[in-house]
Formats: sequence, structure tokens, C-alpha cells
Amino acid sequence: MISVADIRKDYKLRSLLENDVAADPFLQFSTWWAEAVNAEIIEVNAMTLATASADGLPSARIVLLKGFDEKGFRFYTNYNSFKGQQLSENPRSCLVFFWKELERQVRVTGLTEKTTEEESDTYYNSRPEGSRIGAWASPQSQIIENREWLEDEEKRLKLAFNEKLLVRPDHWGGFLVRPVSVEFWQGRPSRLHDRIQYSLGKEGNWTIERLAP
Repeated sequence: MISVADIRKDYKLRSLLENDVAADPFLQFSTWWAEAVNAEIIEVNAMTLATASADGLPSARIVLLKGFDEKGFRFYTNYNSFKGQQLSENPRSCLVFFWKELERQVRVTGLTEKTTEEESDTYYNSRPEGSRIGAWASPQSQIIENREWLEDEEKRLKLAFNEKLLVRPDHWGGFLVRPVSVEFWQGRPSRLHDRIQYSLGKEGNWTIERLAP
């Protein structure tokens, strides 16, 4: 049986130099995003979301990116969930994308705020009906009796909404992560990886620097 310590991979696909990157992180992310989509990576929008409570207790999980622009990165969830509670206590968060097929990683650190109700409504209404009902059925992160309880709640709500417009619950919506730093990581041989970091200045300008691997 192979030793865990012996599991390794040498990264050789590409490089990332200072003169290769865009002037701001959103343009650079757009370029890498398009290449990741074209590579047909499974769950290309999967990202690790790290949060912390007011007392510093950390937590991380995989969520799905549902939009990005020059303002930041958006995802949607139950506001009463554990991550929602932590973000209400401490708006600082970090997102990590890992596209192993391209030997790339993107790390976004920033401040998180709720999206507008209009944005949350628009995305909620674009979801399949089952997912919209699921937002009502699941008291996310709370302890429940068993799987049957959840399925019974789903059935009850399907009947309840059968003749009515299925609207977004108040406890469900979006978050926007506004970055203050974004790091682009490209795997290189011998663990001498390329790491290019964008840091947001007080005047809204971005400083581009290389980090040691």
C-alpha cells in the first residue's frame, strides 16, 4: 500500500509570469475561468468557502459560484445556515478554486455582504422547482430527526405550493464576496510554483506582486 507521504505530482503544464497577467484580477479571473470552462472541468464552479465566527472559530465547505463581475463573486445559501451565521458575525471570508486539470488555483480573500433582494429573487426563480422547494424544506445546518423527516417536509411543501406561486423564502439568498486580495497559483516543477497576488489599495488600485512558492 502506497504511503501517503509518497503521493506527489510534478506540475509541468504552464507558467505564470508578471507580463502574462491582466491589469486587474477580474480580467485575469475571466481569462482563467474561460480556459477552465473550455477544459470541460467537472463542477468547474465548485469552490471552497472559508468563514470564521466572531471568536475566530474557522469553518470551510464547498459551495458553487453563481456569478462574478467587477464587484466580486456571488453564491447563494440559507442565511440561517452555519456559514450564514458566521458571515453575519464576521464578514471576512476566503474562496478557493482548484482546477487540477490545469494545475491551477485561485484564492480570493475579501469582505462579504448580502446581495440585493432583486438579485436573490432573480437567481432563485431561475432554479429548478425541486431546488426552490428544497430551500423551504431544509432548515440548513440544524439537527433533524432522520431522512424521512426531510422527505416528508418536501412532500408537504410540494402540496402546499401546488396551486401557489413558489416565491423565495426570506431566509434564503445570495452573498457577494468583494475581494481585497486575489492570488493566482500555477503549478510548476519541483514545487517552485508561480504565485501572482493582486492587493487592493486605498485608492481602489491593484498592486501586482510575486509570492515565493
